[in-house]
Amino acid sequence: MKVVFAGTPEFAAVALRALHEAGFEIPLVLTQPDRPAGRGMQLQASAVKQYAVAHGMPVAQPLSLRTDSKDPQRAEEARAAHALLESIEYDVMVVAAYGLILPRSTLDIRPCINIHGSLLPRWRGAAPIHRAIESGDVETGVTIMEMEEGLDTGPMLLIERLPIEDGDTTGSLHDKLAELGGRMIVAALRKMGAGELPATPQPEQGVTYAAKISKEEAKLDFALPAEVLARKIRAFNPFPGANGVVEGVAVKIWQAQAVAGSGAPGEVLQADAQGIVVACGDGALRLNELQKPGGKRLAATEFLKSFPLAGLRFA
Repeated sequence: MKVVFAGTPEFAAVALRALHEAGFEIPLVLTQPDRPAGRGMQLQASAVKQYAVAHGMPVAQPLSLRTDSKDPQRAEEARAAHALLESIEYDVMVVAAYGLILPRSTLDIRPCINIHGSLLPRWRGAAPIHRAIESGDVETGVTIMEMEEGLDTGPMLLIERLPIEDGDTTGSLHDKLAELGGRMIVAALRKMGAGELPATPQPEQGVTYAAKISKEEAKLDFALPAEVLARKIRAFNPFPGANGVVEGVAVKIWQAQAVAGSGAPGEVLQADAQGIVVACGDGALRLNELQKPGGKRLAATEFLKSFPLAGLRFA
């Protein structure tokens, strides 16, 4: 079976590695164009491109796959990408966190299947891992699905569940789901090759949408219950990083837990060698790891040495 692979970040690179190590022939890899990154804002290849280049796989990086784009450059690159896809022999396109919309013209060339990091139909959309943690879900998983023009609406081919542990962050859960997705896509393609991969329509009940994460969401509202804020902190670790503003400084909070306590929302109830506790709308948060702008992540007791919080209040 020959597989065209389309993906961009590390989640997708794990799946590409799994397919490559399983012996699938990969005649083409599609990934997004290099982007400026890091303090120097130098062009950085995606994780998928880095793996593909290191293993001698052909790579294409179109700005778009929509041949009807009103942007002439994007439309031209899309036409070139379609011509390339139509010129090579492959059996299926595997898509994982590609970041570009696949129009009908692309989906019609060959079958396209997607690796999605949720238990569909829950958390269709861009940020299923973040939203599952933020909402307090007790489990998540990976769904291998046929692709349609709708947003993650296609029939399901394989689904596997994974518990969300109390200490899971988006970073830790991402890594677990990436490895699971890699194993599952190999199994799915082997079943497909043997004609043993039936498709099941998604249930009409239980549809939710995982909206893209914005930096504006990262500011914590201490009027909310402590349990809600603790989940948000885990969900926004490592990106975009939850923060609370104190004395005009946006302090990032990387680890926290809900504890007993009461006071005006945002009031620092404790800031000493025993830790930092901040009152919330219901209960309190013990802040375990914090970071000042331009500084390092620090344990609470170390953070207090350069930023005393006693008597202050988070806005």
